[in-house]
Amino acid sequence: MSDRLARVTLMRVAEPGDAMMGRLVAAHGPQAAVARIREGRPEPELARWFADSPRRESAGSRDERLTARLGRMFASWAARLETADPVRDLDEGERRGARLVVPGDSEWPTQLDDLGESRPHALWLHGEADLRFSCLRSVAVVGSRAATPYGTHVAAEFGAGLGERGWVVISGGAYGIDGAVHRGALAGETPTVAVLACGADVAYPSAHHSLFAAVRSQGVLVSECPMGATPTRPRFLIRNRLIAALSRGTVVIEAAVRSGALNTAGHAVSLNRHLAAVPGPVTSETSAGCHRLIRQGRAICVTTPEEMIELVGAMGGDLAPEPRGPVLPRDRLSPEIRRVLEAVPARTGTGPATIAVAAGVDLDTVLSCLGALAAAGYVERAPRGWRLRPDGPPAG
Repeated sequence: MSDRLARVTLMRVAEPGDAMMGRLVAAHGPQAAVARIREGRPEPELARWFADSPRRESAGSRDERLTARLGRMFASWAARLETADPVRDLDEGERRGARLVVPGDSEWPTQLDDLGESRPHALWLHGEADLRFSCLRSVAVVGSRAATPYGTHVAAEFGAGLGERGWVVISGGAYGIDGAVHRGALAGETPTVAVLACGADVAYPSAHHSLFAAVRSQGVLVSECPMGATPTRPRFLIRNRLIAALSRGTVVIEAAVRSGALNTAGHAVSLNRHLAAVPGPVTSETSAGCHRLIRQGRAICVTTPEEMIELVGAMGGDLAPEPRGPVLPRDRLSPEIRRVLEAVPARTGTGPATIAVAAGVDLDTVLSCLGALAAAGYVERAPRGWRLRPDGPPAG
């Protein structure tokens, strides 16, 4: 059995993110790991790994517990191994238009090595984009499935804004924030990456069938599950570690206090990735998780795609512009002219001497400033002196 066939087999045998299987593969390689599972003999290294965790029972009962647990685990793996057919899986993947990448391939993202023993054995990719190249400048955008109109609007803005600036968006393809950010990214020409909790040939949710088709044409679908695998609740949570690991940083747009998006945020922190959160209304439950991340100092507050790029981009090269208010025509006036302008009444006219006293300047200065203000359209003559123009200065 080749290394690739062994890894396809392990995708059927063990659940995604199984650290125990990852330790077995790291110690012996994928081919030897399959052979040991077929033989049904637990490895001493695995028993020592279990023994490292603190337990209150006596040494004898602990050894019995470890032996029983390892036996059940190997029995479960062996049962799945009986029905595994890696050749059929490879043929089915190719028939569906997907491709398999394993560690060492040119398209394998090496940042997945940060996951250690929970690194995927292989990945099924379905789409036109190159995964490794796409992840070089990428941001993970996650959030609530039950997103508010505010959240979906912000997510679409982030997807489009990041894509316009050459940054790839990574998300999970779910309802709510995920779908909105994918659609925003698809509005441009930058690829988007959807990491699935099911097989690459399974459209879940089914209502996103057309969305996944668009992602395949412009980006890539990613799955560590075998072909035909259906999603389960644990697989969604385990999948989140891939979203965090593939990207340079993660931004949470909307999340309740109990949310799968916060699970992704936790993976980002444990992997030393940048973490950001978008604030929302303080009365919104779907933003309470974001506010908690910011308050605890775990996430940086960002409000625009530019601010997120500044966080994850090159130091000094991807700075976000400082937000500024609109520049009004009065802002371009000299301080002396502004003082005179403030002293001119709005309705009834008044003489230059009265304006000079109110502005605190001499009469010659007032006459000079009034001439300039009249030419610019700020003031006009009145029966009793000068007053502000009702319609203000002309545009420009």
